[in-house]
Amino acid sequence: MAEAVRADGAATGATRVDAAHGARGADRRSDDPDRKSVFQLIGELPGLVSTLIRDEIESLRKELTNRLKAAGIGIGFFAGAAVLGYFAVFLLLTAAVAGLATVLPVWLSALIIGVLFLIGAGILALIGLRRVKKGVPPVPESSIESVKSDVKAFKGVGSYDR
Repeated sequence: MAEAVRADGAATGATRVDAAHGARGADRRSDDPDRKSVFQLIGELPGLVSTLIRDEIESLRKELTNRLKAAGIGIGFFAGAAVLGYFAVFLLLTAAVAGLATVLPVWLSALIIGVLFLIGAGILALIGLRRVKKGVPPVPESSIESVKSDVKAFKGVGSYDR
């Protein structure tokens, strides 16, 4: 390494500039372990894309599973409401028959039980409706938005995380 000499002959300790590599002693990008060359980045691209695709598929699977699970629970409540409604119809029919056969006590008790079954069926139907609305339609909206943002990032459009 050659030292520069001032006009008075004293060495300054400054380094000679190499035209091909810039100033010696300055920060060299090739020595920085965090920096990667374009070729290294291009080499990593297929792995990054496959990881991205696998992550998007996993996100899609989880979202669909959650939505279908919510819809399944809602359908279960509808089934419960149908069973209670089925029995309520028979109890109400029994109440009507008993009401015609006797004046008050038998049919009134059957009517009260039938009304309780109908109230239970209505409550289960409302809960089931609410649960089905959470799961329908089973479209993975957040996964679709994530894929759209990934496509925009590949195109270089909009903002994206690094």
